[in-house]
Amino acid sequence: MKHQLSLHIPQTMDDWSLTIMDTSIYTSLIPISCPTLQILAPGFKKATTIDESSVVPLVPNFIKNLSACMLGMQKEECGSRFDPLPDGVYVIKYSVSPNNIVYVEYNHLRIVEALIRWDGLLCDLELLPCPNPKDKEDKLSKLMEIRSYLYDAVSKVQTCMTAAKGMEMYNYAVRLMDKMTCSNC
Repeated sequence: MKHQLSLHIPQTMDDWSLTIMDTSIYTSLIPISCPTLQILAPGFKKATTIDESSVVPLVPNFIKNLSACMLGMQKEECGSRFDPLPDGVYVIKYSVSPNNIVYVEYNHLRIVEALIRWDGLLCDLELLPCPNPKDKEDKLSKLMEIRSYLYDAVSKVQTCMTAAKGMEMYNYAVRLMDKMTCSNC
């Protein structure tokens, strides 16, 4: 018997929070010790570690809502101002003792900024609950295409394990949104 470690990292619409949920199945035959969560944020070289020595230590079935302060991205006004977390690939590793053997690691593509922007473009479209004019239908079609590119990017990073291709697809989707909002393109 051994622990079956697993995490769930949902896409939320909170730009200031990264949610990580422990969905592991722990066996009662082996004690759980030294739980460690490491998060390497995009653009950083050193991972943030949350473990038994943290202010809020890890316990089985944890739910962590991590802010820019907790991840070392924000240094000032922690607790009173919540800076948005950037979109990009987060490498997330969870382990228990022996930590070099019992672990899971995920590449998570955060697309919250892009989804918030996409939602804004959809709101601006002001669709009617009946057939819409062709220009609105064309814009809606383009928005659906962009959303497909965003979710393809997530799939490339998280399932296919091709982070570079995923980021290329993400950046393409963002460029398409740029074209939709550019008045002098």
